[in-house]
Amino acid sequence: MSAGSSTTDFGPGLAHPFTGIQADAIAGLGPLIAGKVRDIVDLGDTLALIATDRISAFDYVLGTVPYRGQVLNELAAWWFEQIADLVPSHVVSVPDANVTIGKKCETLPVEVVVRGRLSGSTSTALWTQYDAGARTIYGLDFPDGMQKNDPLPEAIITPTTKAEQGGHDEPITELEIVERGIVDGELWDQTRTVALEIFERGQQIAAEAGLVLVDTKYEFGLDADGVLTIIDEVHTPDSSRYWRASTVEERRAAGDEPENLDKEYVRLAYVRDGYDKVSEPWPLPEQLALEAAGVYQETYAALIRRTFEPAGYPAAERVTAALFANHG
Repeated sequence: MSAGSSTTDFGPGLAHPFTGIQADAIAGLGPLIAGKVRDIVDLGDTLALIATDRISAFDYVLGTVPYRGQVLNELAAWWFEQIADLVPSHVVSVPDANVTIGKKCETLPVEVVVRGRLSGSTSTALWTQYDAGARTIYGLDFPDGMQKNDPLPEAIITPTTKAEQGGHDEPITELEIVERGIVDGELWDQTRTVALEIFERGQQIAAEAGLVLVDTKYEFGLDADGVLTIIDEVHTPDSSRYWRASTVEERRAAGDEPENLDKEYVRLAYVRDGYDKVSEPWPLPEQLALEAAGVYQETYAALIRRTFEPAGYPAAERVTAALFANHG
C-alpha cells in the first residue's frame, strides 16, 4: 500500500496540516479542550468535536497525516447512520468536514472493545497477551495452539477502563465491571448486546466493501433522558482495524501480516523500523504520513463507495467559521 493508490493532491495537507484551532479564535463560543488528536469546544448543551490531522500511537502524538481528520469525521458520521436502527448516536449535526456537534452524555467509564480475531499489536491486544503465554484473557479461556490472526469462533468483548488524559487504558473483565459497580449490571447487559449487534453490522458492511472488520472500540454514554447512546466515533480507521479481504488467507499462508487499512499500518511500520513500544517514538516520517493518508482514504472510498474529496486547506479558518455559523 502506498499513497500512490489515492488520487488526492496531498500538497495542501502537507503544507498546512490541520493541527487544531486556537482558543482566541473562538472567543465567546466556549472553553476549548485540546486532546491528543481532537479539539473539543463546550457549547453549553452540546459539544463541538473537531477532528484534526494529528495522529497518535503508543500513547504519543506522532505528527500529522494529510486530511486524516476529515476522513475520520465524515466516515464516523456515515457509520452512525448505518447503525441508527440499533442505537441512537450523539450526533446533532455535521456543520463542517472536520466538525461534529454532539449532545452531551454521561460517558460510561469503560471502552467496549469487540474482537473477531486473535490479533493486535498493542499491550492490551489479544495476541500480545496470548503470545506472552496467557490463556485466560479478559476472563475468557483460550486453547493452546492458536496462531496470530486466527478467527475467533464468535466475536468477544474485551473491555478496558477508560483512562484519564495521559493515562493508560487497563484490561478489565466484564464480571469486574459489574462487581466493582463501574457500570450497573442491567446497563452493562444492554451495552454488550448493542456492541455485539453493531460489530456484526459492521462486519457485514465491511465484507460487502471487500474488507475484514477485525476489531474495534466503542464508547457509550447516557443522554439527558438516560438513554444508552453511542458517542465519540464508530468503525473509523483509528478506532478499528481493517484488512483487505482478498489477500488475507494468501498472506497468512505465506506467514505475512494481512494488509492493514487503518492506523495499524503506522504502528507496524514503527515496529518494523525498530521501535521498542516503550520509549518516545520518533516523529512521523513524511513518506509514512503520505502512505497512511492513502490507506485511510482507501478504506473511506471502499466503505462509502465514493472517492474522498478534500475540503479547503488551510482548515482552521474554515472550521472556526463553521463553529460560529452553527452556534450563531
